[in-house]
Amino acid sequence: MDQVCDACGRIRERPGSAVCEHCGAGAADAGAADAESSGVPDRAPDPVAAPRRRDRDEEGRARSARPRDGLGRPLPYGAPGVARQPEGVPRTPAQSLTEAQRLLDDGMPFHAHEVLEDAWKAAPEAERELWRGLAQLAVGLTHAARGNAVGGTALLDRGAAAIAPYADAAPYGIDIAGLMAWARELTVRLTGSGAVPAAESAPRLRATGEATENRPTGDEV
Repeated sequence: MDQVCDACGRIRERPGSAVCEHCGAGAADAGAADAESSGVPDRAPDPVAAPRRRDRDEEGRARSARPRDGLGRPLPYGAPGVARQPEGVPRTPAQSLTEAQRLLDDGMPFHAHEVLEDAWKAAPEAERELWRGLAQLAVGLTHAARGNAVGGTALLDRGAAAIAPYADAAPYGIDIAGLMAWARELTVRLTGSGAVPAAESAPRLRATGEATENRPTGDEV
């Protein structure tokens, strides 16, 4: 099943659990609910009914096969969608940052979060919160681009807090200070507007000079 709960947008601590430990949403059909739905079924499941088969990837891991659009919103089965990022791809930190940046620049923060989540799961213990925070920032932008100000604000705040301890010695050229400023300014934008444009609002993950400064307002290219 997905590492991110579609109901609350948080990264799951226990991906094998049938219930999101953050919001309590059921996850038997991960990906079935949209970002703004409650995830709580209208009625209790029928104990006589046959259990629903979970979608699984080629290696047998539970993962929703529902097609999704460019912002990760689930579409009806059989509808054309944007291909998900393959799970468990081995990448160096630099490769993860490059691929995530490409997806962010292309207006696909949900897909960027999948790359960053892979990096989080593979990272050494000392870096796990860093990569988790970056993934949360990508999910926050996803919510913001969907028009979900509450979810976007929550994930942006959580991601910024997770990466903050790395500000004094940011590894891999990650622009911790710039990302935190971007998250703060995007949060301010969400208090008075609807959906933000994903690509134009995307941050720069690494500080490599003026050409790659963060773009907190979405107005600078």
